[in-house]
Amino acid sequence: MMKEPLNIRAVVFDFDGTLAQLNIDFKDMRRDILDLAATYGIAEDGMERLFVLEMITEIRDRIGRVSPGQEGAFSGRALRLVSDRELAGAVNSRLFPGVKEMFVELKRRGIKTGILTRNCIEAITVIFPDVRSYCDAVVTRDDTSRVKPDPEHIRIVLRHLNEEARLTAMVGDHPMDIRVGREVGAFAIGVLTGYSSFEDLKGAGAEMILEQVAEITNCLG
Repeated sequence: MMKEPLNIRAVVFDFDGTLAQLNIDFKDMRRDILDLAATYGIAEDGMERLFVLEMITEIRDRIGRVSPGQEGAFSGRALRLVSDRELAGAVNSRLFPGVKEMFVELKRRGIKTGILTRNCIEAITVIFPDVRSYCDAVVTRDDTSRVKPDPEHIRIVLRHLNEEARLTAMVGDHPMDIRVGREVGAFAIGVLTGYSSFEDLKGAGAEMILEQVAEITNCLG
């Protein structure tokens, strides 16, 4: 923990693995998309390096080159498969202890809050139905085609909050969250409640690492 409280006016949080339990089966989600791609004649070579949403974009582009006019149907079906997996995970998920109390305390201190997630809004509200009562800005993949790790995603949150990156903390459980925060000049904080280790988060550039997200109230002035 830092010796002096951070001079922060806003905090942007990842959702799954940070604010709520991470119960999405990404392996099966990837298989869903690759199986669907095969029905369009697209092989899975070169896909192993991609995240699921980026995989969908790559497959859509390949379909557009070999079967023009079918790429839109593929994208629609693929995103429905992703949403189905997210919603299935959300039903069995819940917020981590102290999350709502954390939002209340941050608001009491005058600190703005945002959520930045690649998830769909339907899954978020299954887990956190009154999220907009606690959080000032919620930006999901439904709100932009340029999702993290594209820095435009966090910039959208910052515009909603009307806040500068240098006075903002980005909090997440994945190296992607750390990198996107660092890229825009935010203070990057990792949490150990997802699948990433301390070493993963530190290696991505985390400037602080917490056991649980609610501990952030101990670090801010």
